[in-house]
Amino acid sequence: MEAILYICHGSRVEKARMEAVSFIKECINQHPAAIQEYGFLELAEPSIEQAFSNCVKRGAKKIIVLPVLLLAAMHAKEDIPNELKRIQKRFPFIEIKYGAPIGVHDYMIDILKERIAETGETDIENSIVLLVGRGSSDPDVKRDLTSIAERLKIKTGFPAVEVCFLTAASPGLEEGLVMAGKSRYKNVLIIPYLLFTGILMKTIRRSISTLSRDAGKQFILCNYLGYHPRIGDILQQRAAERSEGASHVSSHA
Repeated sequence: MEAILYICHGSRVEKARMEAVSFIKECINQHPAAIQEYGFLELAEPSIEQAFSNCVKRGAKKIIVLPVLLLAAMHAKEDIPNELKRIQKRFPFIEIKYGAPIGVHDYMIDILKERIAETGETDIENSIVLLVGRGSSDPDVKRDLTSIAERLKIKTGFPAVEVCFLTAASPGLEEGLVMAGKSRYKNVLIIPYLLFTGILMKTIRRSISTLSRDAGKQFILCNYLGYHPRIGDILQQRAAERSEGASHVSSHA
């Protein structure tokens, strides 16, 4: 019997953990698989091993592991695969198929358009969009978020859609906000490219409050991504890609 195992990052912030659980439960409701479990890479329970064991206890012989991560960085490429390889030694009789993260997908552009629309801002010609990613030392993350920004610009008609990062990549959040503040546009729409709330959202709000005071601009913070049925659809696609795919645990999605 085939199972789906969703893996989230985890957070010290209880609200973020609760959001992640609610998010996954919505995704589970979208998928027809009889056995579906979720776990966290770190900072929260159940752990990946606990969730994997739950799948086995429920009768799974094959487990499709889906990283519920926006982009393919070190967590998706190394940390989760390494943990699965360790778990595989405990369950050598279980077939593991490792899926791709959410990645660059047109559905994500649709969600970003909704987050912009929620602000009620319609003066596109006088607005710049700043897409704020978590950040990573992995260059693929910057490449992929830049690709998403370019697609968003094409689909919305905004004259400028720029990216910045909260950590480990440049330009950083403050640099991005300063750049937007010095631009010719009177409105700055900031979209946190994050699935859940947490410490990083607090960082964004604090930085906006500090840097927007003297800029003479209107800084508009959009909602972060959160749960959306389209993300559930993407995860279903990722599961389908691995349902008949290679069975080994690879570090590449």
